[in-house]
Amino acid sequence: MQKYIALLRGINVGGKNKISMPELKTLFEDNGYEEVVTYINSGNVIFSSCNGDEEEIRKRCESAIENKFKLKIIVTIISADDLSAALCNAPSWWDKDAESKHNAIFVIPPATAAEIMEQVGTAKLEYEQVSCYGQVIFWSAPIETFSRTRWAKIVGKSAYNSVTIRNANTAKKLLQLLE
Repeated sequence: MQKYIALLRGINVGGKNKISMPELKTLFEDNGYEEVVTYINSGNVIFSSCNGDEEEIRKRCESAIENKFKLKIIVTIISADDLSAALCNAPSWWDKDAESKHNAIFVIPPATAAEIMEQVGTAKLEYEQVSCYGQVIFWSAPIETFSRTRWAKIVGKSAYNSVTIRNANTAKKLLQLLE
């Protein structure tokens, strides 16, 4: 049995794509997943599965969500091992400065972190820092200059459709809940 996290993209944001976390937990359990836990209202589901095929898990989750909630939600799956490796290899500057925003940007396959970074363009070093490990892009920017960064402006661009974003606290808490 392996542990995974399902990251649902764009739910419970601005009153759109509303999904109840208790109902989502039950949906995962009803679909054969075990040790199911949801974390905060933004669509983070921790679970165990005997099926080690992340693509098959993703398809099953998206289908179940669409059937139950009548919403077409993009889901990305990351294994406990992959999340642990990414966070253990996060750059030294990530989540260090209290006056900055720190995000873990999870790339949704088939896109790759390299492709997304190329689409967004070279980071503006005077305003932001960007690095990646596997399918996770680490990004930090001072709050006062946040609006000047390239990564703050990806909403509405094609790259934005291939990512789901969690802040550093959420990413670290997900790993903690896996252990």
